Amino acid sequence: MANRSYLYSADSMPDETEIPRGIRCISEHNWDIPLAHKLMVGRGTTIVPSMIWNPPIGIAADYAGGAALLLDLLDAVGKGLEGDAEFAECVAGTTAHLEKQRAKYFVLETGEIVSMTDDDPVASVRHLASEGVPDAVARAEAAIAGRDDDWLAAVRADWRSHFASFYSDALYFSFPDN
Repeated sequence: MANRSYLYSADSMPDETEIPRGIRCISEHNWDIPLAHKLMVGRGTTIVPSMIWNPPIGIAADYAGGAALLLDLLDAVGKGLEGDAEFAECVAGTTAHLEKQRAKYFVLETGEIVSMTDDDPVASVRHLASEGVPDAVARAEAAIAGRDDDWLAAVRADWRSHFASFYSDALYFSFPDN
């Protein structure tokens, strides 16, 4: 079994007393927190209690802003992949799924990824929220604006590792009765 990052949408953020109602599954990604997940939690990023594990290792953010940022980057990446049917299919599937699972917030569950090292998981998530996510957002914004063509070319060359996550209504950890 692979360690995964999990991304959900919800109408409220998790807090110390309960998980949100109406949790919808977005995607899971093996062995990493991909660029797409970082961008989707890139607007209004805040650390929240995990909905799955005990420590505060979840990250929540504005859904509309994060989805728009991802879609803008996918558009920029696609300008160099016009003939790639697999990329076009990935973008169409991602776009449709994000529209169907729309909510107020994204919630990223990092527990399986941050537990792969001996580092403190809480400190790892703090670093991700304060540096990893903002750095990814800044690079994406620069690329979208035409100010980081080298980074955009690198993302384009390896687009599957950044964007080809498993998008589904049911993930390994789902909340069906929620």
